[in-house]
Amino acid sequence: MHQRPSPVAALITAALILAPLASASAQPADDQRLSHALTSLQPQRTGTVDAYVVVIALDSDPVFSREAREAGRVLASRFDAAGRTIVLANEEGASKTDGRGSPQTLATALRRAAELMDRNEDVLILYSTSHGAPDAGLVYKNEQGASGLVSPGQLAEKLRSLGIRNRLLILQACFAGQFIPALKDAHTIIVTAAASDRTSFGCQAGNDWTFFGDALINHALRQPLPFDVQVRRAMALIGAAE
Repeated sequence: MHQRPSPVAALITAALILAPLASASAQPADDQRLSHALTSLQPQRTGTVDAYVVVIALDSDPVFSREAREAGRVLASRFDAAGRTIVLANEEGASKTDGRGSPQTLATALRRAAELMDRNEDVLILYSTSHGAPDAGLVYKNEQGASGLVSPGQLAEKLRSLGIRNRLLILQACFAGQFIPALKDAHTIIVTAAASDRTSFGCQAGNDWTFFGDALINHALRQPLPFDVQVRRAMALIGAAE
């Protein structure tokens, strides 16, 4: 599901031409990696609608981390966001990330993006991939068994408090449509993998992509087409797969 207001659509057109969030424990090396990545983010360019991309795998199941790592590359290319992209997910072999995905690291990355961006003209692009719980939100779970939730209200309040108004929010999770009422406004595009009362598919641990991520990120967004066309193509691919 999605809505398409004009403020965020300006970035998409330009790209074709060119409770509080719960804390989570992290290892010192993870903290250092994230700190370095956030410090290295480039500032906004005056007179240019810049995109700041935050990609997060909130669940430790390998499929979500694989999807997040590649989604970061695709979105950075699609929206001219090299140097302005953060990927929060588990590492695997030689595949590196900027930090682990958790509610805490998500809040930290969003805060840093808000500090650097021109909040009147730049756009936040958030891609989250995880399990979802009905009437609760996005599910967080790490390898040590720590767990929690990011609810629609929490995410909406975090973005509001940071003053991030122009937003493209792409949420891959079961029941992700529950986020639409809390987040929709004239400056926001929301794309979700499922309605508020429906599951999404393809999250088996051995997969490289969920059905939604494969259709939208791995296929549709790699094509030089308008974003609304890409979303419609992705929905058709998902329907065929299901």
